Amino acid sequence: MRVIVLSDTHAPRFWKDCPPAVAAYLATADVILHAGDVCTPDVLDTLAAFAPVHVVLGNNDGPDVAAWGAPETLELTLGGVAVAMIHDSGPKDRRTARLRRRFPAADLVVFGHSHIPMDVTGDGLRIFNPGSPTDKRRQPHRTLGILELHDGTIKATIAQLP
Repeated sequence: MRVIVLSDTHAPRFWKDCPPAVAAYLATADVILHAGDVCTPDVLDTLAAFAPVHVVLGNNDGPDVAAWGAPETLELTLGGVAVAMIHDSGPKDRRTARLRRRFPAADLVVFGHSHIPMDVTGDGLRIFNPGSPTDKRRQPHRTLGILELHDGTIKATIAQLP
């Protein structure tokens, strides 16, 4: 299962329309995960035209994004992998231990908020932040995540965007 992971699109300030480089990745998706700060639900409608979308609420998301179907946290199984999602994973100190306690059944936790791409394993848990495809902040590149999930295995990639 090929999963494209986005976070922190911040429409309409940074996401006016789906960037062509992002659309090229979305066209290959079996599933799309968005780790919050969508800001406007029309982004989710655009994503859903490519593949099924699972999304969590970010700190900049309002009731309209919640009404689209975004809870604060989400747990689901994709490709035999127990995936949990949350927008803000909290401080970096002891992050994997804290997320392990929060999501004891998870193999992988997807999060956003910091705009810092990350793929870290610790405390028996893999955590993954795709960064942002539109608002790189202090990062050198805009990014998104690609997960290949199959029979409980995880292959993760952070893709740099132009």
